[in-house]
Amino acid sequence: MPDHPLRIVGAQGSPYSRKLRAVLRYRRIPHAWINQGSPESDGLPRPKVQLLPQLIAPGAGGLLEARTDSSPLIRALESDYEGRSVVPPHAAMAFVDALLEDYADEWLTKAMFHYRWAFSDDVANAAAILPRWFRPNQPEEEAVRNGEMFAQRQVGRLGVVGSNPTTAPVIEESYRRLLRLLDAHLTHFRFVLGARPAACDFALFGQLTQLVAFDPTPMAIARRATPRVVAWVDIVEDLSGLEPDDIDWTPPESAPETLRALLAEVGRVYVPFLLANAAALERQAEQVECVIDGRPWVQRPFPYQGKCLRWLREAHAALSPDDRHAADALLAGTGCERLFAD
Repeated sequence: MPDHPLRIVGAQGSPYSRKLRAVLRYRRIPHAWINQGSPESDGLPRPKVQLLPQLIAPGAGGLLEARTDSSPLIRALESDYEGRSVVPPHAAMAFVDALLEDYADEWLTKAMFHYRWAFSDDVANAAAILPRWFRPNQPEEEAVRNGEMFAQRQVGRLGVVGSNPTTAPVIEESYRRLLRLLDAHLTHFRFVLGARPAACDFALFGQLTQLVAFDPTPMAIARRATPRVVAWVDIVEDLSGLEPDDIDWTPPESAPETLRALLAEVGRVYVPFLLANAAALERQAEQVECVIDGRPWVQRPFPYQGKCLRWLREAHAALSPDDRHAADALLAGTGCERLFAD
């Protein structure tokens, strides 16, 4: 184990920052949280692409470097630090974990961005608080100006993530279903894949820190309909006191119907988008046009999510025949199997 604490540069309003910090807390990996924009962040290495979170650690030559992208970072931490793993030991369940993590990171974030920047109350809330999270002691006029500028820029990016008047009903209905499905699952299980958290738990948690605990419109929906999910998000914030055991993982042959229902939601909304997005990228189309959940979906192609599909397919292909059979049995009938059809 490295003999120094990691540093994570992040922000309270960044779901991926909250995701990675919660993993570090659960795994009891020494780290220091550094708020983006604070004096403590001055002079630290910067990544090529200014994304959050940024994990500051020595690189191959021993010099500090900043790395981004929460999912690869979590997998790298699995190699660097022993114990309290967030990846199931059974390869089929590890694959399901990665699929659900990708859904949370790449689809549920559409709901997070949509609710924050498509509703006036949520825009006002974000514009007022987000700039002050970066630097609470900035002059009031500067904070107001920064909030207005940031909100204007983010509202202008709604179309990039796929939020528009055509797609809004799909996004909002999918969010409500996810809350109900997760609530049903958590009625019987502490976490998505058993009695200990996996990477997909932290990915769901990250997006939900914003949806159920910060943005007024989706927060009201969750608190009214699924208070269990709201409470679960509070708990996952810091699981450093949980004592996991290998028997706490759900084996593939014992996967409950509530887990299959979550996978069916992935197949219902995320799978058709991934396939249509990949097709649009392949033909260099300017728009993704498809039907999701019986409704039209239109947005610009998203190159990163094209990579996500490729990575999922590579992970599926890398499974041993027995593990692939176990994974396919879990996905059968959920719609997710379409991602891996010949």
